[in-house]
Amino acid sequence: MAKEKKMVEAITSMGEDFAKWYTDVVKKSELVDYSSVRGCMVIKPYGYRIWELIQQELDGRFKATGHENVYMPMFIPESLLQKEKDHVEGFAPEVAWVTHGGNEKLQERLCVRPTSETLFCEFYSKDIESYRDLPRLYNQWCSVVRWEKTTRPFLRSLEFLWQEGHTAHATAEEAQEETIKMLNVYAEFCENVLAIPMIKGRKTDKEKFAGANATYTIESLMHDGKGLQSGTTHNFGDGFAKAFGIQYTDENNQLQYVHQTSWGMSTRLIGGLIMVHGDDNGLVLPPKVAPIQVALIPIMQRKEGVLEKAREVEQILAKDYRVKLDESNKSPGWKFSEYEMKGVPVRVELGPKDIENNQAVIVRRDNREKMFVALDSLSEEIGKVLEDVQKSMFEKAKTHRDTHTYTATTMDEMRKILEENPGFIKAMWCEDEACEVQIKEETGATSRCMPFEQEHISDTCVCCGKPANTMVYWGKAY
Repeated sequence: MAKEKKMVEAITSMGEDFAKWYTDVVKKSELVDYSSVRGCMVIKPYGYRIWELIQQELDGRFKATGHENVYMPMFIPESLLQKEKDHVEGFAPEVAWVTHGGNEKLQERLCVRPTSETLFCEFYSKDIESYRDLPRLYNQWCSVVRWEKTTRPFLRSLEFLWQEGHTAHATAEEAQEETIKMLNVYAEFCENVLAIPMIKGRKTDKEKFAGANATYTIESLMHDGKGLQSGTTHNFGDGFAKAFGIQYTDENNQLQYVHQTSWGMSTRLIGGLIMVHGDDNGLVLPPKVAPIQVALIPIMQRKEGVLEKAREVEQILAKDYRVKLDESNKSPGWKFSEYEMKGVPVRVELGPKDIENNQAVIVRRDNREKMFVALDSLSEEIGKVLEDVQKSMFEKAKTHRDTHTYTATTMDEMRKILEENPGFIKAMWCEDEACEVQIKEETGATSRCMPFEQEHISDTCVCCGKPANTMVYWGKAY
């Protein structure tokens, strides 16, 4: 029992040090390990399986909305990157450059892609000729590199996995429709699959993507009161098209520029899962992305008939769920702690007395509720429990977000909230970038988004006191 206790105690409590708690959970639950390259992570099988399940869910949604997967090179010639001025300036500090091939210096530096807009633009300039070629609805699954100064597993790393959608349309209206449609796809996925409530809105011009006309975002609130940008969509208008000469002949045989969008989600979603749902015992995973949905633990497994019955139950459950039967020689208590640490939604205990009574014990990870269930209806009951766990986790996260969302009408109120009760702050803004900068300098909070669902908190800007009509969500963020 000493070892079992030590395993849980190895996690720093949230209240003591949230950053250390996060690192402990990431390591102890075997999601990642550190590599020899600063800021890069080894995603271990358990962590990668979560990403695979996220990927499967998203990919199905992309295909259902008419998008096809493609793959672009990982290197971008410097001359190509330079074609869109705002874009290259926005990414310049984060770009990693290849200067040599073998022992020879390259005539032109190659950028390791931080994102692939320029590559898609070059391709579209050759691939699109007529209105019949539109729309182009593409998505790419890949890794990108951004030379970050401060890194943290999943949340911010030099290399990370993501998907990036890139589309081209005949009209501005179609591009705008695509931008909002994919934002809604992202929000639906996060809420129904990851059980994380989202706020949808538009980024300020200061915070929008480099080279975009407009950037839209979904924002979530972590357990420590910080926000996390969970996914973004960008309307590029025809800016990139003009820089790269992407034109098509319309129905009247007139040359027109295309209108483009891009949108992306990354492995930082796993960081969000950890910080929204986790507790002092480790991960708490929503059933839809849990690598193991059911951990089957035989009790007194050396007794005759226990393992045999457990294997029989495993075969039945495996038809409907991702189930793992743990036949290791570790004690049941150790196994309980291990699967709690890994966030497995449901634990099933099966011992000699249970077999004698034709029953099993179901224990939920989210609230530790325990129930006895007849073996004949075990699979059906687990399905009900998993469905309820998924819903309950969303409701719990939504309650946390709502109770940690405040309003402020003055800078003093904003400072006090951020110091005493971190969370989202709803406050009015005059739309002057100088106020946005001042708020960040004085409080550390940034504009998270201008939500689609606007509220009138007051008549004046929280910063300068001038008339204001725009409500903004503010907060400290990862």
